[in-house]
This record gives sequence, structure tokens and C-alpha cells, in this order.
Amino acid sequence: MTANIAPIVPARFPQLQALAWNRDTARPIPAEEAFALYERNWRFVDQERLTVREKLLIRKLADKFGHGILLTTS
Repeated sequence: MTANIAPIVPARFPQLQALAWNRDTARPIPAEEAFALYERNWRFVDQERLTVREKLLIRKLADKFGHGILLTTS
């Protein structure tokens, strides 16, 4: 069983911050919501600019909420 993931502050992850442009990025969001933002808006993620920390976050979220898969096509 995977441990719960604490709420995520989008401002700490550059690509997530860009995806959350319409909200206060300093305010934590539920991990599942962050996963949904990545998945729903993957076409806007600049994968070349993902930090190692953000890549690890995405993997952790995909493992927890996507059964190890991040759907990246629409």
C-alpha cells in the first residue's frame, strides 16, 4: 500500500506552476488534483525543462493515482 501524499504547492514545481496559472500557486493543492492537472494538460508541459525533483513528483503521483501510468495523449 502506498502512503498518502501530502498536498503539493505548485509554486515549488515550475511546470506545475505554469499549469496552475489560474490559481494561487503558493496555496497547496491535493496530490490527486496535481496529478489530474499534469495528465489533463500534459501537452503544455515543457518536458525538457522538468527538474529532477518534478520528474520524481510526477512518477510518485502516477504510481499513486495512475497505477504507474501518466496518460499523456488526448
